[in-house]
Amino acid sequence: MQLATWNVNSLKVRLPQVLDWLAANPVDVLCLQELKQEDHAFPLEALAAAGYRAEFAGQKTYNGVAIVYRDTLTATEVIKDIPDYDDPQRRVIAASFGELRVVCAYFVNGEAVDSDKYAYKLTWLGKLERYLADSLARWPQLALLGDFNIAPDDRDVYDPAGWAGKVLCSEPERAAFQRLVAMGLADSYRHFHADGGQYSWWDYRAAMFRRNLGLRIDHILLSPPLLARAQSCEIDRAPRKNERPSDHTPVVVTLG
Repeated sequence: MQLATWNVNSLKVRLPQVLDWLAANPVDVLCLQELKQEDHAFPLEALAAAGYRAEFAGQKTYNGVAIVYRDTLTATEVIKDIPDYDDPQRRVIAASFGELRVVCAYFVNGEAVDSDKYAYKLTWLGKLERYLADSLARWPQLALLGDFNIAPDDRDVYDPAGWAGKVLCSEPERAAFQRLVAMGLADSYRHFHADGGQYSWWDYRAAMFRRNLGLRIDHILLSPPLLARAQSCEIDRAPRKNERPSDHTPVVVTLG
């Protein structure tokens, strides 16, 4: 079984790329972030023609998440947003596939460490932690996939000194990531790749992708029963080479 995550930075713009990627990489579940479209515009028919269904929580212009899955699977117990948290931003969706629980999340960016958006990010992270703790108690086989907007350590940053203390790399954000790990959610990519220098996001400016000046901020975290089944986790750089690409690229984990 293969699970993947991809921040598409507008599904309307990137839909042909998503369909092409699924045709070449027929994963079982694909978590999407930054749909940037309302629910009525979600491309259910196009995905159905490709052999996929979806659960989604959209929002005009900003945010939006979806779980796209093969039509041979059945999604149950779908939950949108973080329960008991009044947040107008559509950032979280979860669904079960048998005993597998998939949580797709678009973490808050935070803008800058001295901004209100950063304070919101830290609050949001705390709410997410409690939600995941409750979810793990109910669903031991849990995968958390998404754009975390956190580079876990300096191996995940092309210029650690230049990014030190800044949003995406600040200590409170990294501490939040480590709390997820301590909760029992392992970083599947790091489990297979100890070296740094591999990234999932590159700024559009200054030929950052061509120069491989990026950050690893898209992650797949696995609970212990799923980590025991994990066979590989890879970053697929190919879609970042597309014309009009997302600034992120997919991450894929294979479970036995």
